[in-house]
Amino acid sequence: MMCNRSHGTQLYLEVPSSCLPIVYSPVYNITFMGLEKLHPFDSGKWGKVIHFLKEEKLISDGSIVEAREATEEDLLVVHTKRYLNRLKWSLVVATITEIPPLLCLPNFLVQRRVLRPLRTQTGGTIMAGKLAVDRGWAINVGGGFHHCSSDKGGGFCAYADITLAIKFLFERVEGISRATIIDLDAHQGNGHERDFLDDRRVFIMDVYNRYIYPGDGYAKRAIKRKVELDWGTEDDEYLQKVELHSEGALNEVRPDIIVYNAGTDILDGDPLGGLAISPQGIIKRDEIVFRAARRRGIPILMVTSGGYQKKTARIIADSIINLRRQGLIGGNEDGEVAEECVGGVPLVMRPRRYSGP
Repeated sequence: MMCNRSHGTQLYLEVPSSCLPIVYSPVYNITFMGLEKLHPFDSGKWGKVIHFLKEEKLISDGSIVEAREATEEDLLVVHTKRYLNRLKWSLVVATITEIPPLLCLPNFLVQRRVLRPLRTQTGGTIMAGKLAVDRGWAINVGGGFHHCSSDKGGGFCAYADITLAIKFLFERVEGISRATIIDLDAHQGNGHERDFLDDRRVFIMDVYNRYIYPGDGYAKRAIKRKVELDWGTEDDEYLQKVELHSEGALNEVRPDIIVYNAGTDILDGDPLGGLAISPQGIIKRDEIVFRAARRRGIPILMVTSGGYQKKTARIIADSIINLRRQGLIGGNEDGEVAEECVGGVPLVMRPRRYSGP
C-alpha cells in the first residue's frame, strides 16, 4: 500500500517491546478551578484507572507508553481547518463539552486546561492503533470521543479520535485496509458513523440505549449491526446480545483491526446511560469482545469512552486485570522496565507493516 506522506507525525514512533501497549499521560486529567465538576463526567477517572493498575502491580510508571499530544497536522488528517479554527472560540468549546462557564474564560486557558488534555487523549488513541497492530492488542486508558466527526463536536467530544486512529492505519500501515468498530458505550456513536457513512472499508456495530442522546437518524445509516436497547436493560439480555452480535459482526466481515469503544456508562445508576449493567457485567462484556478478537487473531484497540460515576475507574481497572488473568492481553513477563516507555522516545522503526514517515 502506498502511504500518505503529507506530514510527518510523532505519534508512530516505536517503543521497546518491554513496554506494555497501554497508553496514558497525566495530561489526560482535566482539573481547572473546579469547573470540570459542572459536567457529570469524572474528568480525573483516567488517572484513577492507572492508580488502581499500579496498586495491583499490573503496571509501573516505566512499563506503559506515554501519550503524545496530537498536533494540528495530525488532526487535519480528518478534521476540517474550519472546525479546528472554531475551537479557538470558548463559546464553541463550552457547547461541545457542556460546561457553560467555559465561555467566560479566555481561549488560551481553555486550550491549555481542556483541549490539550483531549488532544493528548486523541494522540493516545492514534498511538494505540499502531501498537495494536504490532502487539495484537492495545488499550488507551482515555479516548473514545465517538460523538465527534470531522466537522462537528458534541457530547464532551471535541476530536474524532476513533476516525483518526483508523485513517492513520489505512494511510500508513501496510496490510490494514478493513476496520470494524464495536461501539458498546450506552450512547450511539454518531461521530465515527458520520465520518464512515460511505466508506465500505469500515464495518460498524453499535449497541446503545435507543432513547437517549444523540438520536442521530442520519448517522444510523452507517451502522451495519444496530442493536437498540430499552431503558434498564440488565446483564443477561445485554451480554447475550453483545456476544451474539460481536461474533456475527466478525464472522460477516473479517477486519484487519478492531476498534472497541468500551464505555462504562452502561453501569446501573449512570445518570446518562439509562441501562442497568452490573460491574461484573461490564467486566464480562470486555472479556467477550477480547475473546472474540483473540480467537480470530485480529488486533484490537480499546478506548474507554463514557462513564459518569466515580466507581467506573475501579471497574475499568478490574476489567483490564481480568483480561490479563484470562490470558487475553499479554504482560511484561520478563519483568524488565524500559525508561524509553516514558515519553515515547523515538527508536529505530521496525519495517514490519509500517510504511509512513
